Amino acid sequence: MAVIVSPTQLARELNGTSTPPVLLDVRWQQGARLGRPAYEAGHLPGAVYVDLDTELAGAVREGTGRHPLPDPADFGAAMRRAGVRHDRPVVVHDGGHGWAAARAWWLLRWAGHGDVRVLDGGLAAWEGPLTREVPDPPEGDFVPRPGALPVLDAEDAAALARSGVLLDARAAERYRGETEPIDPVAGHIPGAVPAPTTENARADGTLRPPAELAARFAALGVTPGTRTGVYCGSGVSAAHEVLALAVAGIDAALYVGSWSHWCADPSRPVATGPGPG
Repeated sequence: MAVIVSPTQLARELNGTSTPPVLLDVRWQQGARLGRPAYEAGHLPGAVYVDLDTELAGAVREGTGRHPLPDPADFGAAMRRAGVRHDRPVVVHDGGHGWAAARAWWLLRWAGHGDVRVLDGGLAAWEGPLTREVPDPPEGDFVPRPGALPVLDAEDAAALARSGVLLDARAAERYRGETEPIDPVAGHIPGAVPAPTTENARADGTLRPPAELAARFAALGVTPGTRTGVYCGSGVSAAHEVLALAVAGIDAALYVGSWSHWCADPSRPVATGPGPG
């Protein structure tokens, strides 16, 4: 099943089908509450705004990481308010880099929705009309059934780094431990392989073609059938890496707590430098 949709194809589906997809606008920026104001200034007609910090993540508590999984009941209620139904496709987008949209894609797929795609290139690639009109969609019927996609906890991630391939989706300098702008400890999970999410996309924010992505991941030791997991800082950009792996035909598990969860426990080992450790 397709996991991305081009702006051209989305425009066709919105204008030429009896059951157009539900549109979710997930614009988000780390540390800044800019998504809702940007949405209100202009969005795809019919798109409903979804807040990553409050609707695509649970409450942050000591040791949870910065974007823990939301409570399934709360997530289901948010999706029903947005008009999400089991029998209608969903298209999610953000401002362009795709990280927040991938988080929404991953959560909906994990929760059991069977037809979710990310708008390739996000709003930056959209050439159709925008509106400031906020829709009031009919209540959806989506009820989460968690478990449709695999997740890792800290112990799983540590084991997979030795028995399979654990990809670190953060910037290379954060992996090496040279800098850590967000979390309290710098470094990476021992055994993890550096694989920055930014290398999944072209300069315009669209994903690289499947063959290029497959070649990229093969060079990192990941091919179809390889036991693969991904983490980042808090489970957002890593969701984009899982999306890119899916485009390349590779299944991967997400460590949702990611580095912010790992380093919250001082007993967990930390590696630094360019090698897995």
